[in-house]
Amino acid sequence: MPAPGAGDEPAFPDDAIEVGRIVGAFGIKGWIRVHPFSSDPKALFSSRRWFLRAPEGPGPKAAALPSLLRITQSKEQGDAVVAAAQEVPDRNAAEALKGARIFIGRSSFPTAGDGEYYWIDLIGLAVINRQGELLGTVSDLLDTGVHSVLRVRRPEAAPGAAPDESERLIPFVGAYVDDVNLAERRITVDWGLDY
Repeated sequence: MPAPGAGDEPAFPDDAIEVGRIVGAFGIKGWIRVHPFSSDPKALFSSRRWFLRAPEGPGPKAAALPSLLRITQSKEQGDAVVAAAQEVPDRNAAEALKGARIFIGRSSFPTAGDGEYYWIDLIGLAVINRQGELLGTVSDLLDTGVHSVLRVRRPEAAPGAAPDESERLIPFVGAYVDDVNLAERRITVDWGLDY
């Protein structure tokens, strides 16, 4: 009988979020270089299990990829993250992973501070103004460098409408955002229907 845990591969998490992409090798000892999808890659550092999927275009095919990397070390290196994994013994193995997408379970993310939110938690929330009027639903966020901006899809927007006709852009700052209620899936803002 195998030892407990031998050969056990954790299942791909139901709450998996794509957090980065492998962009190549780092050094000669099998470290990988990762482009994180966040300017603060806390999620990459919060988990020692990175699940991999093949890229949507050219790159390694799913059969050639390990489904899981067990991270032994990781650190920031400029605007990238570099990491060592048990499954990547050398530079050739690291190069073979180039293009692979990295996923981590949302439940593994560190707890956000008071008044801080992960973008993934804001997408899909209803946005209402102080008068109780529905402005739309958060479809995405933009990072302007200074602050984030909510991209809010108007409820009356026709499918396939151009962005200037289908969305509102609302700065995600205290001057305009009164309340974020994740439990009720709602953001209240100081914003008019005619803005």
